[in-house]
Parts: sequence; structure tokens; C-alpha cells
Amino acid sequence: MTAAILPVRRNLQFHLPQNRISNWNGRGTHWTHFLNTLSIFFPAGERFFIQSIRNYRDQITDGDLKKAVAAFIGQEAFHTREHEEYNEAMVAAGLQTDKMEKTVEELLAFLQKNLPKSFQLAATVALEHLTAMLAEMVLTDDRFFEGSEERYHALWQWHAMEETEHKGVAYDVYEQAVGKGPKAYAIRTFAFLVANVIFWSLFYRYYYKVLKAEKQHLNIKGWMKSLNFQFGRDGLLPRMLPEWLDFFRPSFHPWDKDNSFHLKRAEELMKKVDTFAEQMGLAAA
Repeated sequence: MTAAILPVRRNLQFHLPQNRISNWNGRGTHWTHFLNTLSIFFPAGERFFIQSIRNYRDQITDGDLKKAVAAFIGQEAFHTREHEEYNEAMVAAGLQTDKMEKTVEELLAFLQKNLPKSFQLAATVALEHLTAMLAEMVLTDDRFFEGSEERYHALWQWHAMEETEHKGVAYDVYEQAVGKGPKAYAIRTFAFLVANVIFWSLFYRYYYKVLKAEKQHLNIKGWMKSLNFQFGRDGLLPRMLPEWLDFFRPSFHPWDKDNSFHLKRAEELMKKVDTFAEQMGLAAA
């Protein structure tokens, strides 16, 4: 392994208040649904990630990497469970996201059936980098969650922290199983471009549909506020651009940027989730 960071499986349950699904974020409906739309992709996406790594599990010889892969799979399984509950709240609110989630599942099933396993793993590496960049924004930009409902906020912090923790695992598997030479470089960078085109084109289509179901698609003020936060002078996506471009460096590795200090939040976050369980009269996870 390139980085001596072994992911930890944290079986946390957030018991999200479903009646807050459309207004949980303090920045308003449009930003709430920006994050909600991201959640649509997670269950199917994380199952795809797990399988793409399992395809090469028998080829992993490094003992530490074997442990990291097992922990990666455990973390992604817990993320899947919590985002399935999250997405059920959107369906219950009449946002029709079940149809969108079904399309994502069908697309990924098609890719698993028709693409080489090396390209599936490269796509996982690509999307893990994209997720890690978004996670960094979640963990460093306080504007994301100003005035937000605490359970939703905690879930996003937990997910972002663990995405940071395991951000190098798929990459390390890729280098061991597929290689580090020109062919491996070409596959991973091409997969990164394709994954970004597919993901963002679907994402913004679904974002609009969710807001339309909420009857907020003609709210110009809401759009302007959200788009400014995404693309403005200090916006989310411009700030991600240097790391996005860094993926094309031949010697790139996710842990070239060491942001492991975020993991210091884990104990505090787990205590907070225990408090949620106590408030509901449930046993802590």
C-alpha cells in the first residue's frame, strides 16, 4: 500500500427524519436537493465499486492491501444501507427518484456485463477520485451545512470521512492488478473522462427532475443561489479543478494529498450518532 492508512468499518445508523428530506439543509431547497441528487447514485454505484474490486481480490498479494480491501467493502456496504434509507425518504416525498435510481442500476449492470473488468476497475478508481474531491469539500467548507438538520449533516460527514479514509484502496488494487505502465495510464485516464461525462450529464438531468417534482424548477432565485455556490468565484467545482486535473499526472496517487487529519473527527462523530440513538430510545449502533 502507498499510504499506511487502514480503513475502519463503522456501523453507524442515522435514522434520518423523513419529513425533513426536502428542507434539511439550511441553504435552502435547491442546495438540499443538490446533495439529495448525489445520494441517488450511491447505492448502485457503491455496489459497482465493491464488485469491481472483488473481481481482482484473488490477485492481491500484499497483506495490508487485502485488509484494506476487506474494510473498503465493509464501509461501502454500510454507506449503501444508509443511502438506501435516505433515498426511500425521497420516494416517500413523491420525488420519483426510484425511477432515476433504477436507471443508474441498469446502466451499471450493462457496464458490468459488457466492459472488460480492467475498465470497470478503472471506472471505480475514477469515481472514487471524484467522490474524494467532493468529500474534501464536505469536510472543509462550512457553507455546505449552515443551519442544517443534524442527522443529515452527520451522515454526510461520516460518508465523506470514510471516502477520504479509503480513497487510495481502489487505486492500489488497480496498480497491482492492471499495472502502472502506459496502457494502464491510458485506461484509467480514459475511464476518468468517460465517467465524468456520464455522471455529470445524468446528475444535472436528475437534479432538474427532483426540483421539478418539488415545483421549484422555476424558482430563479433558488437556481442562482445554487449555481453561484457551484460555479461562482469561490464555488465548489472551480475549487475542485486542480485536483481533477491532477488525476492526469502519470505519477498520480490519491494520497499525494495527505488529508488524513480529517479522520480525527471519527470518535466525536461516533459519539454524536450514539446520542441520536439515545434520543430515540434505541441501542447505539
